[in-house]
Amino acid sequence: MKEKIAKIVFVLIIIATCCPCIASWMALLAGIVYAFAFGGPAFPKFAKKTQKYLLQGCVVGLGFGMNLQAALASGKDGMMFTIVSVASVMILGFIVGKILKVESKTSYLISSGTAICGGSAIAAVAPVVKADDKQMSVSLGTIFVLNALALLIFPPLGHFFGLDNQQFGEWAAIAIHDTSSVVGAAAAYSDESLQVAAMVKCTRALWILPLALVTMFIFRKKNDAGKGKLDVIPWFIFLFAIAMVINTYLFPVLGVPAAVGTTIVTIAKRGFAITLFLIGTGLSKDALKKCGAKPFIQGVILWFVIGAGSLLVIKGL
Repeated sequence: MKEKIAKIVFVLIIIATCCPCIASWMALLAGIVYAFAFGGPAFPKFAKKTQKYLLQGCVVGLGFGMNLQAALASGKDGMMFTIVSVASVMILGFIVGKILKVESKTSYLISSGTAICGGSAIAAVAPVVKADDKQMSVSLGTIFVLNALALLIFPPLGHFFGLDNQQFGEWAAIAIHDTSSVVGAAAAYSDESLQVAAMVKCTRALWILPLALVTMFIFRKKNDAGKGKLDVIPWFIFLFAIAMVINTYLFPVLGVPAAVGTTIVTIAKRGFAITLFLIGTGLSKDALKKCGAKPFIQGVILWFVIGAGSLLVIKGL
């Protein structure tokens, strides 16, 4: 009887995650609650296979919502700071992860999500490093908890530190992980902050591609002959770049309505929510016990560093 109920609930939640009102963190939380209630996904083979390809497809879909020219133009002046901040967070994440003895792939995913754009970066990097359900759930859970906090505390902090609209938009885009939370916090500050934050975040999101390529080499395996061999080629990342080019250049030439790109992105976000639910169902009580609080502590340390560091740079201190 319990197995039958589990299957029904499983299907109903997947249908519910298709609704735009269900945020990504809600889908992940639903998956985790489901795992605790029923011990794992009702259709384990389906869940594992679907989440892999759906995840990659969603990353490609997000590319149709990005304008390559606008992103490059907005990030031209802050290119050096972006390079330094991304590299610094990745290096610091490695060091902190080693000190806290966080599992290497989980540590890398948390660092990637903090350095660039939260869940999207984790989604892009995870297949390359062959992260399992526990590693993805823990890293995404850490990022989403911090995102939720950011929505509440960043606007008041912006006023406390006397940031103008331009400065707050830049700070939110750099220090808050996911685009959705960046937009939410910036919108609560001002319309100008929202426009600035969207552009800067768009620029940082472009770093998903080089990060995934670098990751591919870092996590390569060696064959019996001892020569380096790439175990995973992230073709979906190349498709992500192609999607941006199509949205920027091809769609305007062909007269494709902007609503087409918007619709694709909306579908991708819904697919991402479904993926997060499937990932969450793979997080068991035993996996959480093995994980402990260390990954979350690592996420908080990295978040504080990038938040404080970017604030000092923006304020010119």
